[in-house]
Amino acid sequence: MDWSNVTAEDLIEALREVEWSSPPRPISEFFSRFTVPRSYSKWTSRIKCNLYYYRTNYFIMIIFILGLGFLRRPLAIVAAVLTAFTIAFLNDSFAGTFNEKVTRTVRQFSPHLAAKMRPPLTPVIRGRPSAKRAIYICGWPRWVFVLIFGAASFMLWFISCGLLTVLWAFAIGLLGTLLHASFRTPNLKARLNTFREEFRAVWRNYSEM
Repeated sequence: MDWSNVTAEDLIEALREVEWSSPPRPISEFFSRFTVPRSYSKWTSRIKCNLYYYRTNYFIMIIFILGLGFLRRPLAIVAAVLTAFTIAFLNDSFAGTFNEKVTRTVRQFSPHLAAKMRPPLTPVIRGRPSAKRAIYICGWPRWVFVLIFGAASFMLWFISCGLLTVLWAFAIGLLGTLLHASFRTPNLKARLNTFREEFRAVWRNYSEM
């Protein structure tokens, strides 16, 4: 895959739709080989490839740095968790998995309530959905949970006075991510994973035709 032809919008859309429940890459692989990119195009391609391949590692690293910054602010830790859920709900795979697990847990105690948590059916015209399938969580549109968790996290940030701390910690986490993605040489696994994801995307589009 030629990552130089991938725009930032394409990368964001891929990260929104890709599976995030996969385990992080091993530490030995994450800190394996570092080289300086030979050109600007090589640098941008490497950043896009590593952001996509090591996405789970970068997410855990940023959360860990945020956790270190909140050791003396327990309320800010709760705010950070709510913020993480707010961002995670924007990912289709995470939102769908979260909805399935919550519905399955509720079904064990109240099947009637679990039935009400099912998403509405999408109308089908001539064998194809009439519109792009919306993501629902517990029977409600995804944006409802994003707004609720986002508003709650904002209030906790304001009460705990930890907004400046999170900005510094988040900036350090982003800087570490940028440095690693810039100098970590993409290995064969990253390239093979990219081709596999491409095949899945093509097959998904073909199956929806």
